[in-house]
Amino acid sequence: MYSSQLIPEGATGTPAAHTVAPETEERTRDRVLQAVLHQGPVSAAELGESLGFTPAAVRRHLDALSRDGLVEVKLIANQPAGAGRPARRYVLSHRGQTKLGNDYLDIAASALADLAEAAGDEAVQAFAARRFEKLERRYRPLVDAAGDSLADRAEALSGALSADGFVASTRTVGFNQPTATLQSLQLCQGHCPIQDLAREFPVFCDEETKVFARLLGVDVRRLSTLASGGHVCTTHVPMGRNQTPQRAEKRTRVKLTKQERPR
Repeated sequence: MYSSQLIPEGATGTPAAHTVAPETEERTRDRVLQAVLHQGPVSAAELGESLGFTPAAVRRHLDALSRDGLVEVKLIANQPAGAGRPARRYVLSHRGQTKLGNDYLDIAASALADLAEAAGDEAVQAFAARRFEKLERRYRPLVDAAGDSLADRAEALSGALSADGFVASTRTVGFNQPTATLQSLQLCQGHCPIQDLAREFPVFCDEETKVFARLLGVDVRRLSTLASGGHVCTTHVPMGRNQTPQRAEKRTRVKLTKQERPR
């Protein structure tokens, strides 16, 4: 929280002669960094509107963050495709993600490397599966409480992820046809506390995706991950006519072998 008596330089309505203490300038820059994390990909104009800063002040802070390697520019194609030049949007860089906290990941990565060497890659996969099974058990009551609506369940999952520091959100994408609207939902995560670990051991991303599929009751697909160089983790959630959430117990089918079938 920031004191209401400390008005950042460049904020709307602030006199030009106002002098800002150095620590306030640093805190203001941290606010811009956090806003890029939560809103990215985001334009300078959108940041200025949400933070109440003048365009000049926002660009000054963005330039400083860019020089420090904490944010970077992504060129986003305009909609409809091909209309005008790609828009400039700001996102956190890998260094910016790391600045927000990846404590003990080096130790964890070293331990998992030792585990793989001693017991094989299967042991690492089993470890990752157990980790996300615990997460699934915590999230299951929250997601199930949202009901059978796939959009509501995804929103509940997004809220649970955000509470754990993943800065998650949902958005609906699609296009209209004369007789129908084809839509899908994207579950986005702006921050990954274990990004560096997942980069070295992608099985963590794989197991997380499986948990999302089980919680939402539909087959989901990963479009991008922070660990693989994306500016956000994006999971595609289909919402077609035939895509309705199915409870895990309904999706489970016991397959008997020929010898096990009753005669």
